Amino acid sequence: MPNSYSKNILKQIVNAGRRITLPFTLNQDKAYRQQLRTLKKLLKKAEDTEYGIKHNFKNVLNSKTVYRSYKQLVPVMDYSKMHDWWQKAYNGSENVTWPGKIDFFALSSGTSEGSSKYIPVSEDMIKSITKASLRQIISIAKTDIPKDFLAKDYLIIGGSTSLYFNDQGDTYAGDLSGITSSNVPAWFDRFSKPSLDIRSEKSWQNKIDRMVEEAPNWDVVAIAGVPAWIQILFENIIEKYRLKNIHDIWPNFSVYIWGGVAIEPYRKSLNALLDHPIMYFETYLASEGFVAYQAKKDVDGMRLNFKNGMFYEFIPFNEDNFDENNDVRPNAVCLNLRQVKKDTDYAILLTTCSGAWRYLIGDTIRFTNTESCEIKITGRTKHFLSVCGEHLSVDNMNTAVSQLSDFIGEPINEFTVKGISKNKVHSHQWYIACDKAGLDEKELALKLDEYLCLSNDDYATERKHALKDIKVKILPLDMFISWMQEQGKFGSQNKFPRVLSNSKYQEWLDFLDAHKK
Repeated sequence: MPNSYSKNILKQIVNAGRRITLPFTLNQDKAYRQQLRTLKKLLKKAEDTEYGIKHNFKNVLNSKTVYRSYKQLVPVMDYSKMHDWWQKAYNGSENVTWPGKIDFFALSSGTSEGSSKYIPVSEDMIKSITKASLRQIISIAKTDIPKDFLAKDYLIIGGSTSLYFNDQGDTYAGDLSGITSSNVPAWFDRFSKPSLDIRSEKSWQNKIDRMVEEAPNWDVVAIAGVPAWIQILFENIIEKYRLKNIHDIWPNFSVYIWGGVAIEPYRKSLNALLDHPIMYFETYLASEGFVAYQAKKDVDGMRLNFKNGMFYEFIPFNEDNFDENNDVRPNAVCLNLRQVKKDTDYAILLTTCSGAWRYLIGDTIRFTNTESCEIKITGRTKHFLSVCGEHLSVDNMNTAVSQLSDFIGEPINEFTVKGISKNKVHSHQWYIACDKAGLDEKELALKLDEYLCLSNDDYATERKHALKDIKVKILPLDMFISWMQEQGKFGSQNKFPRVLSNSKYQEWLDFLDAHKK
């Protein structure tokens, strides 16, 4: 039974949840009406900013059809187009795309591809993220978890809380987790692990080592973090204390919250480190905002966050709206929440309380349930593989690799692929992490090809025509980890790119050549 202190904490959490949690059943029409109210509030608050003046927010608000006018007067923006605006704010200018001064900027590159982006994080956005986090905690607490779930330790594996100053020394940049960690409610900070001192470690290996040392002192009930790094932490703890599984040290561990990548490639490996089943909950926390979260166990979808300072739009991800480089076309069709359909891939646009306006964040999603506004992430706009019209999504890849893992009876935690076109001959080169000996790469290529054909009709068609060859190279998992280390992307929220760009592919080939045994 919870002690008196725990009971008091539970009461605080439940009361806070009642104040901020919307009814969980917003149908599509009600959700869109709520979205329109959010859009008007955002436009009203930012109408006197530089961005609001340039794009006539006042005229949009005075229009009888606010959303239609918004689409006409405000362009779709990606990071390259927003950069000059946000750079002014980063340099200390006020009232650029959001009222007042933006003190914090989240560093984000999406994956290990490309250089970091500086995404503004306003005080309003910090409150929005905190509110959404509490909503998910309350929704998890409504499942059949232990009744004292909310009064035990939460292990959050994020980026370093150490922030960097700009040249003027008055603006901070760093991992989003570092920005938000100092703004969590006092009751939650009481149960949050590891300590601030450990969270501030910039070296991922040092952070792992220190968490392993502290592990026996914690009563962990829930863990949040990227699967690959959670697995590494578990393995280190089990090895140091000579355990059979992670439940030997954390018997109450019952909930894992993850985001950023699909869980399926990692689920088998994680389950092997457990004594009994746990509940998995997905979350969609982007640098631009807390977009959605899984509200119930055993469902294939996350509920969009509403009344939380964000307005959503959706562009059907097809050749009519995106060019051959997967850049959005000038005349792309943008849909609101009331216009979307199930089982269609959409690129998502965000308008937020941090000064992002019709911002293409680079993710693609699919609605699993339009009536309850539930979505799943299917990939990145730049990570769809289509050298000759096969249109493979990361979701297709994850499904096929998971089936391949079942076929060989071993986990496949990491993989990447490059589409190759040479002398008008198109092929795919796959690199798959697996430590099992004696695997036949040609046989695996045939099986992978079979599974991909089942998951994607366009792929199956092109395999009969333009897509001539599928090759698979099996590599030890350590090779993928070492690559991340050399790229300076080891640990935290970093992910291995599922689709390699031309430049990254050459770096990858050079890396493999340098590490030949």
